[in-house]
Amino acid sequence: MSDEVTRFLVEEMGFSVLAMEASASAGPAVDAYVRQGVGDAAGVLAGLGFWTWRTREVLGMIEWMRAYNRGRLEDQKVRFVGVDPQKCGGSLAVLGSFLRQVAPDREAGLLAPLRVLAEAHPGAHPDPRRRLVRDAEELLGFLRGHGPDAADALRHARILVRAADLVTGTRQHTNPERTVFAARDRYMAEAVGELLTDPSTKIALWAHNGHITKGRYGGAVPAMGQHLHARFGDAYYALGLLFGSGSFRVRRMWPGPWSRPGAGALGTHRIGPAHPGTVEARLATANPGDHVVDLRGAATAPTAVREWLGGRHHTRSFGAVVPRWTYRFHLSPVSPAEEYDGLAYVAVSTASRPLPAS
Repeated sequence: MSDEVTRFLVEEMGFSVLAMEASASAGPAVDAYVRQGVGDAAGVLAGLGFWTWRTREVLGMIEWMRAYNRGRLEDQKVRFVGVDPQKCGGSLAVLGSFLRQVAPDREAGLLAPLRVLAEAHPGAHPDPRRRLVRDAEELLGFLRGHGPDAADALRHARILVRAADLVTGTRQHTNPERTVFAARDRYMAEAVGELLTDPSTKIALWAHNGHITKGRYGGAVPAMGQHLHARFGDAYYALGLLFGSGSFRVRRMWPGPWSRPGAGALGTHRIGPAHPGTVEARLATANPGDHVVDLRGAATAPTAVREWLGGRHHTRSFGAVVPRWTYRFHLSPVSPAEEYDGLAYVAVSTASRPLPAS
């Protein structure tokens, strides 16, 4: 569904960027492939660092972008951008190459403390003193004195500052806005905003519904979409993706504090129709086939419809990870008209198809 919507936005609506909840460090390699044909599609896709994207479906999207760009003028080509500061090994490689050219004597001292950021998960090294953040900021300050030739290096250094903040932050706090989850969504929103310095830019943004929503997710974390809606108003259109029955790929985690990011068995799981009363069940009752509902037209809908769209309901919430055994009953509260501008419903979902390991 995301693929079809994006192709429509590019071909019919003049959209020029596909931004994804994926490594900001590795994004330039994908962009070089789709715009200039550098490298190969499967290789640059693997570099994004998220198993959720390493699928035949996303590979097809990347290859379509390359085919669309072939033969077009540079300013007519569609770009690819990653907006997540996680998985920043690519930035470390770029900065290492730059420092070896301009200050080889400083490379080891500036980068050695930061190499832990390459694969570390948010909250992996909680540190109230924020030593990694200070190390990243020292590198950023050093690069600022190297003029316009350091522009690309500066961009990667800023990614490291954000990554260091996530890695040293806390996953739990009495104020949800001070957790690494809130910081991650804020940084992703900032990355999207940086792309919009040119007012003609139009972005198709791929992320989990929890990040796309104009409200909060996980109970109280301000979502990326909330930041974007506050900054850009109705120019931001939040499209939630829901499904009825079918299958999906996911990691199943053991419950309790012994679970850790990246662990858990990865497999395909099947599920029947949504529970009565959920948003998915109501959509299926109204229209059992695939469809899209534009919620911005709710103001002119019948009273009963407006009241339902503005009320609190539940929707299934499957991400990259679900709890074992109980995931079938995993529901999240949502107010459809307040949190989304539109809902796309797929009656029968099929699991993504993983690419073979290289």
